[in-house]
Amino acid sequence: MSDTAVYLDHAASAPLRPEAREAMLPFLDGRFGNPSSIHRFGREARAALEDARARLARVIGAAPAEIVFTRAGTEADNLAVLGRARESKGAPVAVSAIEHKAVLASGHAARDEGSPLILLPVDGNGVVRLDGVDAALEAGPAVVSVMWANNEMGVLEPVAEVGARCRAAGVAFHSDAVQALGKVPVRVDEAAVDLLALSAHKVGGPKGVGALYVRRGTRLHPLLFGGGQERGMRPGTEDVAGAAGFAAAAEAAEAERETAMARIAALRDWLEAGLREAVPGLVVNGAGAPRLPTISNVSVPGADPEALLMGLDLEGIAVSSGSACSSGAVEPSHVLTAMGIPPELAGPSIRFSLGWTTSDVDIARALEVFPRVAARVR
Repeated sequence: MSDTAVYLDHAASAPLRPEAREAMLPFLDGRFGNPSSIHRFGREARAALEDARARLARVIGAAPAEIVFTRAGTEADNLAVLGRARESKGAPVAVSAIEHKAVLASGHAARDEGSPLILLPVDGNGVVRLDGVDAALEAGPAVVSVMWANNEMGVLEPVAEVGARCRAAGVAFHSDAVQALGKVPVRVDEAAVDLLALSAHKVGGPKGVGALYVRRGTRLHPLLFGGGQERGMRPGTEDVAGAAGFAAAAEAAEAERETAMARIAALRDWLEAGLREAVPGLVVNGAGAPRLPTISNVSVPGADPEALLMGLDLEGIAVSSGSACSSGAVEPSHVLTAMGIPPELAGPSIRFSLGWTTSDVDIARALEVFPRVAARVR
């Protein structure tokens, strides 16, 4: 096993930023109060929580009261989709076919509770088809959900166009922006988005903290019940340390976004050019559409994806597969399948995801190792 570790899986989880760690430390030690308590320890915690809420809101152009802290981006997606379905009492739910499983599973749950599920089709690059959105809107859905950027390929979706259509039809629009935050401008004051899911650890914040932007006037049925925290939409004692770390990480990512993404885009382009040259038949998925600078999804025909991942890991390269393991069998990515990519390409796909710690040394090492491992496992 190689002693040289190269982490190219930032889309799974980014390393904790120093700004986030510093913001969290006081609330992991002496400042331990419950933000719902009325004594000074509680008031101190409440002030910190509201400060974090205001700071995160500023990053996305929201009002502080429109930010609901959750335990994860998954919970934020669940609350948006299933919460709207339950509020509507039976209206359809429309989600794109390439959504994160957090959204798709919420749609399936809504269907099981009586809300018809509409899957919005995508083109060959993974971009949602606007004619499909128009057709879905005719059914009067409770919510339309189209992610800001796809987590497997980084393809950017036409959020502005979808939002405008939903706004004109009087339908709530939800977007999962978990992968987009800190990589491209994500502003709810510039897009007709009513519900927006975010996650801390994708931008260098702590794991286990998310948030849902809920535009004022958008009604949701809560999924949890208890003490009424987060305006009753997400009861349970808030994670003050996590919220502080989330806000600090989001601010840091946004402050450096333009410079950092230009640097990372150059690294991704170098990686893809090198892989295309060194690995015969390699395909870069979604390359025909606008993408995040941070993600590159490639297919290696004839390569077993598990063997490829294991071989790369043994050489110290950490990446993800575009396939899902179920009962020991490898199944093609639902995203690539929805794009019409055949199983022989959809199955052997690998996701490289770059981030704030990625260096040119990391890319050089990946270009040295990947062609050798791919040739061996084919």
